[in-house]
Amino acid sequence: MENTLYMQDSYQRECDAKIKSVSKGKHIVLDRNIFYPSSGGVEWDTGKLIRKSDNCVFNVIFVGKFSGAISHEVDGDGLHEGEEVHCVLDWGRRYLLMRYHTAAHILSGYFAKELGALITGNQLTTEKGRIDFSLENFDRQLIDEMIKKSNELIKKDLPVEVYYLPREEALQDPNMVKLANALPPAVEELRVVDIKGFDYQADGGCHVKSLKEVGRIEFLKAENKGKSNRRVYFRLS
Repeated sequence: MENTLYMQDSYQRECDAKIKSVSKGKHIVLDRNIFYPSSGGVEWDTGKLIRKSDNCVFNVIFVGKFSGAISHEVDGDGLHEGEEVHCVLDWGRRYLLMRYHTAAHILSGYFAKELGALITGNQLTTEKGRIDFSLENFDRQLIDEMIKKSNELIKKDLPVEVYYLPREEALQDPNMVKLANALPPAVEELRVVDIKGFDYQADGGCHVKSLKEVGRIEFLKAENKGKSNRRVYFRLS
């Protein structure tokens, strides 16, 4: 966990790392990870790996987690095990995904508090967000109300803090997990993202430090995906 740098500081944009392994010439596992992998419905980071021996640049085009290891797919062969690289994030992409992820926590917090709805799925990209809720009675007026409350909360600019709690202690709190039929990974400590005074959730992703960074949430559309599954699309401005 200490080598997964984005979990400690989502604002860190660069780091040095050593290549632990290379698969098929283009899939790189590092000893330190600054790039967020595709996970939890949130898109992956992109950026660059710069080989320190000759400053040759390899573009990171996809990041995923496979067999417990974070793998960085680059756009060309040439990197080898043991080489040292300088990692540089595409910060504009990362920061936008951070804003969307925190916005999703605000929305899901209100849907849980006001309507008793849990999350059944989500997808967050740089263009829009999508959240699926377990909710039977659902209409446009309710959506508008939740979004209005979310934007009012953003104006208060509450701080967003990240900390760790022992798993057993964290899961004693019924409000800690807002995913329907899902528990966090079996680790000794759970990472908690806490919008102070409003909502906290077990979460392993990247978030902004204060709510005003999110911007404004705009409703795009809603879909009925089944008896108790309502899908809401939104974007940020």
